[in-house]
Amino acid sequence: MEPADTIIRVQDLTAGYDGKAILEHVSFDVHRGEVFVILGGSGCGKSTLLKHMIGLYPPISGQVLIDGADIVTADGDARDAILRRFGVTYQSGALFGSMTLLENVRLPLEAFTQLDLEQMDLLARMKLDLVGLVQFTGHLPAEISGGMQKRAAIARAMALDPRILFLDEPSAGLDPITSAELDALILRLAGSLGVTFVIVTHELASIYAIADRVIMLDKRVKGIIADGDPRRLRDESTDPYVRQFFNREAELAA
Repeated sequence: MEPADTIIRVQDLTAGYDGKAILEHVSFDVHRGEVFVILGGSGCGKSTLLKHMIGLYPPISGQVLIDGADIVTADGDARDAILRRFGVTYQSGALFGSMTLLENVRLPLEAFTQLDLEQMDLLARMKLDLVGLVQFTGHLPAEISGGMQKRAAIARAMALDPRILFLDEPSAGLDPITSAELDALILRLAGSLGVTFVIVTHELASIYAIADRVIMLDKRVKGIIADGDPRRLRDESTDPYVRQFFNREAELAA
């Protein structure tokens, strides 16, 4: 049995591409309602881990359990049921440029529900309202700012009321004020809706602002070298590289 507060369990995961492992024997849990951050240096496997957690690629070995169901082995209707438990946003936002914000957010409802157009439009407007964009329903993505595009992508990811949201580098390309506004939105959604967030980022200001817990990956060990509260890791870790990362210190020449 899974612990009651565990919503995602990654168990002994070895992952990579073309048989070459980037991560080896990685295990961790994500707790229900957490804002959980995956971080680490360039090339450490952050995006690889995320892609395997959402089922884009099969692992070399290991399990990814979403609410107790293994996304690695599930297929057919069972796999579809798992996929509907979470939403995903990508670094670019990945909105369809020829579609309005309302149409973008409505798209998952068209694909996975039997609602009529009026009901779908109402739900899409509600999701856009949650992210502060209800007045921009008729705008195309090119007509709004980068930060607004990121918020619209979150609204689309929430269309089917998932219990988990995966965000890939949500602050990438944003100025500090817009990034802080996005952080505030994530905290508000986590607090008001109880959504569990799994976020890949290396933006320290955002990490300190939103993360309940982080794991830090290191390409040298192909796995996790730190797990916990980011401030405690910054101040108390016994690993020099972990302290260096969280304190944004340059590596000294040998």
